Amino acid sequence: MLAMQRVSSPPLFFLLLLICAGWERTSFAVEPFEELPPAKAAAGDWPWWRGPTFDGVAPRTHAKPPTIWNDESNVLWKTAVPGRGHSTPTIIGNRIFLQTCDEQAKQQSVVAFDRKTGETTWKLDLHAGHLDEKTNKKNTHASSTIASDGERMFTVFLFKGELFATALDFAGKQLWQTKVGDFTSHWGYCQSPSIYKSFVLISGDHKGGGYIAALHRKTGEIIWKTQRPKWPNYTSPVVFNVAGKEQLLLAGCELFASYNPMTGAQLWETKGTTQECVGTAVISDGLVFASGGWPDNITTAFRADTGEIAWKNKVKIYVPSLLTYQSHVYAVTDSGVAYCWDAKTGEEKWSGRLKGGYSASPILYGDLVYIPSESGVTTIFRASPKELEIVAENKLGDEAFTSPVIVNGQVFLRVAKQENGKRQEYLYCIGQ
Repeated sequence: MLAMQRVSSPPLFFLLLLICAGWERTSFAVEPFEELPPAKAAAGDWPWWRGPTFDGVAPRTHAKPPTIWNDESNVLWKTAVPGRGHSTPTIIGNRIFLQTCDEQAKQQSVVAFDRKTGETTWKLDLHAGHLDEKTNKKNTHASSTIASDGERMFTVFLFKGELFATALDFAGKQLWQTKVGDFTSHWGYCQSPSIYKSFVLISGDHKGGGYIAALHRKTGEIIWKTQRPKWPNYTSPVVFNVAGKEQLLLAGCELFASYNPMTGAQLWETKGTTQECVGTAVISDGLVFASGGWPDNITTAFRADTGEIAWKNKVKIYVPSLLTYQSHVYAVTDSGVAYCWDAKTGEEKWSGRLKGGYSASPILYGDLVYIPSESGVTTIFRASPKELEIVAENKLGDEAFTSPVIVNGQVFLRVAKQENGKRQEYLYCIGQ
């Protein structure tokens, strides 16, 4: 059953505040809601896109992840994944969750696996009988990564030209489902939900008229919804405490925008990106970093207090997200060139070519960057401004578009192999 979107008319004084704040893009806000305890990542969990700190940095643990592996070495288990998808593993306690899609049966589903063995524990079909036809060859009908607040899981699927968010419990029972809004597909949907306080944050940029919305984690009610430009875009929302305040950051549609995550009110907006971006924003040294790849090639640093452009270059990083570490920005382009820039000035410290093309986003553990190529080779290089130092190259499968997950000394990779003329996805657990 779909949750009803109860939208109450804001009181007069609230409307006046919105007008004074220049909040003309906000569609609506509802009356007061039940505040929930903030969601925190438990030790050993990977609860949402880009990990516990939302920035691709894996927590350091006593057990270190391996740097060398193959099908015969350091593989603790592998398990077949039904269907196709690019969502990265979400790990909560003893369970791993993935979105997937059976393209022949036209079913969009969530699958749960046992963390210790890889055994499938349950599968829930959420949408069936239709797939929105227009999707990029590098996208799928299950590319959004599941987010969890420790009590529930939140999924987002595009179905019949509409964007649906669904909450599940860990046994696979549906708790609520809400239509977030209409969605006119250009190359499909791949944005992942983010969690902030009582909310699930969902971006729906599309060429019919975009939006970003906050849904209540417990009820699925849309608390606020802010309009965005009418352009296709693919970036996931993220909230960072930067420049003295919490900011919801979103790149794309030829601009970079910062919003108040509690209300959806715009804090600042600056032209300085291209139309279509995919990577999620990161921060360092009071700056916010974004990249994009169509129709222009641009990587930009914005001052987090004002939105003023601090520096920019013409490097095309379309799909992979950026990483920041010790006042430096690390990047891998879709075509396989790695870069290191000084975060404050944009000065290039080095660049060098890796093997293959890339759609996954890099993950940092310690001072090592892990990133799989589209052909299944995971390159590990050192995050150092001195030089590009490649530590290892490990191949699993024939295709990899999803980002790795690193927790408790283990690396989780979703890859595909060609077996007997058919494509089969696998989830690997790699460890010492």
